[in-house]
Amino acid sequence: MACRISELIIPCKDPQRLAAFWCEVLGFIVLDTEDEGAVEIGPLEGFGGLQPTLVFSPTTEPKAGKLRLHFDVNATDRDQDAELERLLKLGARPADIGQTGEEPWHVLADPEDNEFCLLRARLS
Repeated sequence: MACRISELIIPCKDPQRLAAFWCEVLGFIVLDTEDEGAVEIGPLEGFGGLQPTLVFSPTTEPKAGKLRLHFDVNATDRDQDAELERLLKLGARPADIGQTGEEPWHVLADPEDNEFCLLRARLS
């Protein structure tokens, strides 16, 4: 049997704010808040389901450069343009990581400047 990704840990300055943003983006809920300030979010079924949970862990270290790992997201109930509008209203911002402008995806940054991409395909 192979392994499966169960959690992704994201160091950040404001775990509550970033957790709230990603809950809105992904339709997740807060699953746990630890005394040290970490916030775990995930799908309604909780930890161990088909999707990994995200743990926003507090840090005082600044983000340095482009991330080596980033999320790709796809809309589930609207087209890419409508989803882009929704993400921008939630607080995402366009990010320039050297793309040409011809890509079929949008590069965005979350409230702490972590890059992620909105892909064109809609998933059901």
